[in-house]
Amino acid sequence: MLTRVPMRAAIGVATTLLASSLAMAARAGDSSPWQRDGHSAVQLLAGSRSGAVLLGGIAFELQQGWKTYWRTPGDSGVPPRFDFSKSDNVEAVTVLWPAPLKFDDGAGGHSIGYHNKIVLPLRIVAKAADKPVTLRAEINYAVCEKLCIPVEASAELGFNSVASTEDANLFAALDTVPKPANVGDPNPLTIRDVKRDGAKKVIVDVVAPDSRNVNLFVEGPTLDWSLPIPAPVEHSPPGVKRFSFELDGLPPGAKPDGAALKFTLVGPEKSYEFNTNLE
Repeated sequence: MLTRVPMRAAIGVATTLLASSLAMAARAGDSSPWQRDGHSAVQLLAGSRSGAVLLGGIAFELQQGWKTYWRTPGDSGVPPRFDFSKSDNVEAVTVLWPAPLKFDDGAGGHSIGYHNKIVLPLRIVAKAADKPVTLRAEINYAVCEKLCIPVEASAELGFNSVASTEDANLFAALDTVPKPANVGDPNPLTIRDVKRDGAKKVIVDVVAPDSRNVNLFVEGPTLDWSLPIPAPVEHSPPGVKRFSFELDGLPPGAKPDGAALKFTLVGPEKSYEFNTNLE
């Protein structure tokens, strides 16, 4: 039996199929193939091509119960490392870090990182705004459950779309990056004061609307500083949640006086980064 399809309907079907195919092609072009190992996967994301400064991302998917690490891993763990030096027409790449979580590390301490899915936004500066950009990344990271497994991956992606299908994902990830703030800012979530208590202890007073789900992390002026995670003080003054940490983990010869410290204050809904010099 021969069934005749009206010409207008046939054109409509063809147009729908073509639009769907183009959308799939665009989506495929806005992300690299997933690079998978036994417990995780990683890929690059490309935002819309506009001007010399581009927004990209590194997406991680982690198997249930597994985690990976923040730029400072905490008491144990391995921070991710990225090499973009083989990229084409790329002047610089800055990795932006969403607010991390704190985990028990199974050895009496805590590690800092992410689980499930996470996108690290990338700020990419092109050498020439009018020439093609291809990002190539060598990605080294660790995934951990009870034991840590090192992972190496390579990914490549061109920035070609005027309107990328990954823009919404990238902007959502960008919203989770802690916002810059100053000690003493009158935000509902803020650091009120940072002060020394003797030669080795530092006290940090935090103001938060709900102090039960607030974490504080500290970093030194260079990557070879390994400061401990600030711990909540059991009896804090009224109106504040007090944290303290010892000035341990300094590189040989380093002095804490005047050191530039970075604090990341993470609340249930908002997070901030504070830079201050230790007096």
